[in-house]
Formats: sequence, structure tokens, C-alpha cells
Amino acid sequence: MSDETLYSIGELARRTGLTVKTIRFYSDRGIVEPTERSPAGYRRYGTEAVARLELVRTLRDLGLDLGTIRGVVERELSLAEVSAAHAEALDVQIRALRLRRAVLTVAARRGSTPEELDLVHRLAKLSEAERRRLVDDFLGAVFDGLHGHPAFAGVMRSMTPELPADPDPEQIAAWVELAELFQDPGFRSSLHGMAHDMAADRAPDDSTGLPRVLAEALRTRVTPALAAGTDPASPEAEPVVADLTAHYARILGGRLPAAELRRRLLSRLEGMNDPQRDRYLELLAVVNGWPPPDSLAPVLAWSAAALRTAR
Repeated sequence: MSDETLYSIGELARRTGLTVKTIRFYSDRGIVEPTERSPAGYRRYGTEAVARLELVRTLRDLGLDLGTIRGVVERELSLAEVSAAHAEALDVQIRALRLRRAVLTVAARRGSTPEELDLVHRLAKLSEAERRRLVDDFLGAVFDGLHGHPAFAGVMRSMTPELPADPDPEQIAAWVELAELFQDPGFRSSLHGMAHDMAADRAPDDSTGLPRVLAEALRTRVTPALAAGTDPASPEAEPVVADLTAHYARILGGRLPAAELRRRLLSRLEGMNDPQRDRYLELLAVVNGWPPPDSLAPVLAWSAAALRTAR
């Protein structure tokens, strides 16, 4: 007869914190078998049963099914392999829950109708290939006719959202809003016109293109005037306008008379000052995990006002 300490099912319950009913359930299914039975037929468990029940409870708390647990405790399955597989399954569930949370958050913020909620949900659930087609269709429409233009290959890349494999709720919400912008005909048309205006303004020998050059010029030349509180209609604004106009003339290669040059620059600045464009760039930064962009809106508004009043 073995000298091993044996426990009744009640003693085992007190040691493990499980109920008698639960231990009997596991025992009936062969997960934790008794070492022997007493003459009266009562189950008796050895010390190994305590450790096995602790493992079973942990695995159940982690959501493993009884069949998998039986394989682990009977060493038919590697605990490491089971843990890795279950962790992967949990990752899938977590991503699904994050998606659901993001969709509900967006719907709550907007006060969405059932139809809008359905649209948001469908946009959020798009596969990577479906998202790519949506983005390619949008950018293809915006840059239609400019795909061979050397200045715009980089611009297209900089405007491409890349939702990560495991996005956070903010990235999902930003992606949904971007996807809605993609399907806005007015926004497509606005960006398409802006892109073609920029291409038309490119000097024959300029390989960098207008978008970056003009934006940098605006920030460099106008930001100090804004910071100083300079009134765009004041005489103090005139040197800034003259400098900005001269820079624009260099971008164009000096092809226009002064009055027409200013009218054209004003038209470009007003076209660039688009709240939807700014929102696109904000959302793009969230989706791609980039730093928030500096808005050009104050600089554009000041420059346009100064150009309208310049003599």
C-alpha cells in the first residue's frame, strides 16, 4: 500500500478552492482521476490531483475547451503549443472587439442612424485588399492624367493611408472617416483640380514640383508675420506679399505679368485652403501613426487676405 497522502473530494475542494461539483465533473470526464476508492466507494485523490486541478482551473480561466485541457494534462499536447495557438485566437478576438468598439464609438459620436451605422461597420470590416482597391481608386481619380508626372509620385505616396495589422480604435475610426471622404465626389473633384493646378504651375526645369515648395514658402515667409500679429491689410504686410509673389514667380519660371501672377497665386491659395483637405491630412496622420500635421489654414487665410488688399 502506498504511503502517499490521499484526499477526499471535500478535502480536495478546500485545498484548490473549487467546488465539489466541479471536481466531480472533471473527474467524471477523466481530466482528474482518483488515485483509488475507499471500501465504501468514495474517491480518494493524490497530491498530483491538486497540481492538476490548479492547471485545469488556469486553462479554463484562459478559455480553453475541455478536450484541449485533457490533451494538455495527459501530455498528449504541448502546453507551449496550446498556449501559442490560444494566444493567436485571442489576438483575433481582441482585434474583433477593438473593431466593434471603434464602430460603436464612431456611431455614438455622430448620433448615427441605423443605415449610417451599417455603412461605418462595413467600411471598418474591409479586408486589406479591399482597402487597397478603395485607396487606389480614390488616388487614381485625384491624380488622373498626372501619373507620369515626376513631381507627383512622391505626393501620391505621402497621401496613401496604411492601416496597420493591429490598429487601435482611433486608427480604425480615422480609417472609416477617410473611407467616407474617398467616396465624396465633391472632395475628389476638389483635390483633382488642386493637383492639376499644381502641375500646371510647375516650372519646366523644376523637378520638385509646387506643392512642397509653395507650402514651405508660405510657412517660412508668412508665419513670422502671423506670430507678430501683422494685419494682412497693413503696409507692414506688403513686403511679405512681395516676397511670396516673387517666390511664386520663380516657381512659374517668370512667365506671367505681375497683376496676373497675383490673381493666379490668390486662386491657388484659396483652393488650397480647404477644410476637407486639412481633415484628410489629419486622419492620414492618425492612420499611419505619423505626428499631427501643422495646419496651413491660418497661413493661407492671412496670405489670401494680404494679396486681396495689396497694391
